[in-house]
Amino acid sequence: QLAMSLNSSTLVNEENAQGPKRNTECLESLELQTPSSFQDNPLQQLQLASQEVLEKAKKSGRSKCPRCNSSRMFYCYTCFVPVETVPTKEIPTVKLPLKIDIIKHPNETDGKSTAVHAKLLAPDDVTIYKYPCIPEYGEKRHEIALIFPGPNSVSVKDIAFHLQKYTKKGVCASDNDCFREPLLKQAKIEPEEEKNPHECISSSRSEGTRLKKIIFIDSTWNQTNKIITDERLQGLLQIELKTRKTCFWRHQKGKPDTYLSTIEAIYYFLVDYHQEILKESYKGQYDNLLFFFSFMHTLIKDAKCCAGKE
Repeated sequence: QLAMSLNSSTLVNEENAQGPKRNTECLESLELQTPSSFQDNPLQQLQLASQEVLEKAKKSGRSKCPRCNSSRMFYCYTCFVPVETVPTKEIPTVKLPLKIDIIKHPNETDGKSTAVHAKLLAPDDVTIYKYPCIPEYGEKRHEIALIFPGPNSVSVKDIAFHLQKYTKKGVCASDNDCFREPLLKQAKIEPEEEKNPHECISSSRSEGTRLKKIIFIDSTWNQTNKIITDERLQGLLQIELKTRKTCFWRHQKGKPDTYLSTIEAIYYFLVDYHQEILKESYKGQYDNLLFFFSFMHTLIKDAKCCAGKE
């Protein structure tokens, strides 16, 4: 069964390089425009920091990266820093409840990826790796999970239960071969455990916060196989998200609208984690992860209207 047929939106989705070029001239020549209506912009519900700094930068046009001097709009996607017209102090910072590793496919176009948004907005908690240069996760796999759809994937609410079993069974911490076994062999539910799958979550908060790191893959659907089959990722708990619809303007042609961009996948995972595992009401704590995304979503939408595409 294909992973894409599951009710999962964990697969990061960035557009194929063959897609139509963005209407840059129209985008960058935009002056003050009437804000999109609430119906046209579902991201308008977010509790975001003031985007005035981005409005000013839009009017100024492209600016230099303070590190590499490349001409960029809003931020440099190779140095992971805002451009000169976007002061760092005016960019919100988001504190995450766990660490995030993003594994980027080497053929993924830097300028088309939203992964950099996470690094810009949560710099202390996010690390971006370019495949094949990724960490060895084997020894810590009892506290690490991978966001990826598949027949062995579990929901966010079941994270603590499945990670607990890794610890219970003592996951061959010194046996490299153990790390290469398929997830089904490592996370098979014993009959006696099936009776109360959520018991370990409700028993104590510490049980639900054992997860310390989450991994996301940043690539198109067609590029993921090379990364997901890497032996360093074998045996990690795989997690699927609830079905969410993407707002990404660079959606992969022919793919379901439940295939999210990288930053959307990160955001929705954290919202679910906050509610299902931390057991706290969500009050917009991670909304600013979509600070750049929501602004660019409006810009692109307006630019398409300007070009008569909508």
